This record gives sequence, structure tokens and C-alpha cells, in this order.
Amino acid sequence: MEQKTVSFELRVLGNLIRRQAAQSEIRRHVDDLTGTNGWVIGFIADHEGQDIFQRDLEVRFSIRRSTATKILQLMEKKGLLERQSVAYDARLKKLVLTPKALELHKLATEDMRVFEQRLTHGLSKEELEAFFHITDKMKKNLIESGCCEAAAKAAPSHLAGEHDNREVQL
Repeated sequence: MEQKTVSFELRVLGNLIRRQAAQSEIRRHVDDLTGTNGWVIGFIADHEGQDIFQRDLEVRFSIRRSTATKILQLMEKKGLLERQSVAYDARLKKLVLTPKALELHKLATEDMRVFEQRLTHGLSKEELEAFFHITDKMKKNLIESGCCEAAAKAAPSHLAGEHDNREVQL
């Protein structure tokens, strides 16, 4: 009998999630919107009233500067966001969603809610808490092993040993 490995199972799950995302309701409205675009729009929208910069995305998504730059440039071309100067530092440009992106965010929020329900169907709150606890430990293991230098700098505080206050949604 073939022994299961965590890395293989995570890869399979990731593939299934990507396929599901490709068939999502929002996909029917916007052909050139990527999953990453959706996550970026969601992150910026969830921090309404705060100035969000490229560095914030690099930290939140554990991506390199070059990757973030490419993502943001494409999103600008698609008319999803603008970079605007801030009065307190001429070097910084905050990321601002366009009305088109805000409308897509509304659609995506509902789509994500339905998807999350489908993905977690039949799982108890305790099972979800255990899942998050285990994945946090795995991320911490990888960061501490030195394999992911950029991720180590960008690691959320709860991976550095602080208590994680995420609330499990059912």
C-alpha cells in the first residue's frame, strides 16, 4: 500500500482548489482575473481606511518584491488598482482599489463564502482548529529550516510563537 505524504496531499488539495476557483461564479464575470488578483483585492478591501503598500502584500503573502511588482503592474493594466502618493513619504505609493475591483470584491466575497462552506463541509470547529494549528506548525518548520529566507522575514507573528487569534468560521 502506498504511504501518504503531507507534501503530496497538499499539492493535490491545491490543484483541486485551483480547479474549483477556475469554475467559480466570479470567473464567469471576469476572464482575466487570477486567483492572486482576488486575494490581493480582498486584502486591500479588508483594510479599508488604512494605507496599504506593496511591502504589506509581500509580507502577507510571503512573496518576493519582484513577484509583488509583477502582480501589481498587471492589476494596474487590468484597471483593478492604482498607486497613489502619500503626503507623509514621497517614496511610498499606497495601493487603492478601483470601482471595478470593488465590484469584483463583492462578487468574490460571496463566491469565497460558498467555496469555504463546500471545502469545510462536515468538519467540526475542533477539526478546523487542529488543521490551522498543524499548518501553522508546518510553515514554522519550513521557515526555521532556513529554506524560505524571504518567508522568514515576512512570517506572521503567530508563526514566531505568539498566540494566533484567528477565529474558525463554520
